[in-house]
Amino acid sequence: MHLPNSSEIEITTFFLIGMPGLEHAHVWISVPICLMYLVAILGNCTILFVIRTEPSLHAPMYYFLSMLAVSDLGLSFSSLPTMLRIFVFNVTGISPNACFAQEFFIHGFTDMESSVLLVMSFDRFLAICNPLRYSSILTSARVAKMGLVFLIKSMLLVLPFPFTLKRLTYCRKSLLSHSYCLHQDVRKLACSDNTVNFFYGFFLALCVMSESVLIAVSYVFILKMVMGIGSHRQQLKALNTCVSHICAVLIFYVPIIALASMHRFGQHESPVAMILIADAFLLVPPLMNPIVYCVKTQQIRQKKTYCQNK
Repeated sequence: MHLPNSSEIEITTFFLIGMPGLEHAHVWISVPICLMYLVAILGNCTILFVIRTEPSLHAPMYYFLSMLAVSDLGLSFSSLPTMLRIFVFNVTGISPNACFAQEFFIHGFTDMESSVLLVMSFDRFLAICNPLRYSSILTSARVAKMGLVFLIKSMLLVLPFPFTLKRLTYCRKSLLSHSYCLHQDVRKLACSDNTVNFFYGFFLALCVMSESVLIAVSYVFILKMVMGIGSHRQQLKALNTCVSHICAVLIFYVPIIALASMHRFGQHESPVAMILIADAFLLVPPLMNPIVYCVKTQQIRQKKTYCQNK
């Protein structure tokens, strides 16, 4: 009679990781993490409330900012359950189905945020390079349709992930590399053929990075147009309208590129450094985007102050 090898027994629970070597301090680490989540959620909800209630902010730029806030909230709520379980309650186990669902929402809202940042660069391009046709091209109806298309495209693009991961067999390792589930991280645990997952994950990564390239191209055209403006003061004024968006792009893409590089080339790097970058990927954009836009956008800042005083 054949006795199954222990490595052939299918795993029914994955284990996430907090801070290796700092498990005793997880409760203290949870304090700044919870504060970051709280500020991110309150900040993005405030932006949505202010834009909805202030008629002067009913413009394409602020509609796109609302979409960015929605994607940031999606990222926060997608990662919040496992982060709290690990750092507050020291519970690291997660069922495969819950893990697949989490990575679906994380990758879906990540792709949505990337798409919104791309169309926001198009918004800045039109506002600077073709201001006379700006309002006729970006009407409220078109902006609403674009937001719906972004949401549907992002969800459909990552929809195969849970199903392709579910058909794999996991029997060798059960320890993931982060405090939440990512497609490439779960895929590495499979002991059955995962070629389809590899290539589809690579395709999705190319889609996200192609959007970053298009953002860079749009700013090349913006800079070319701005340099053609005669007055140095007008050049600075035009570029100043792009500062918030440039900060949001850097805040979003720098952790993604750093994390992808560490997964590809940093196998011997400190696991703590990789986990910090991975946590920054989900914590920093939702936290910083409301701060950046409230600081740089006078209308939002004034309305927020008015609401607080009231």
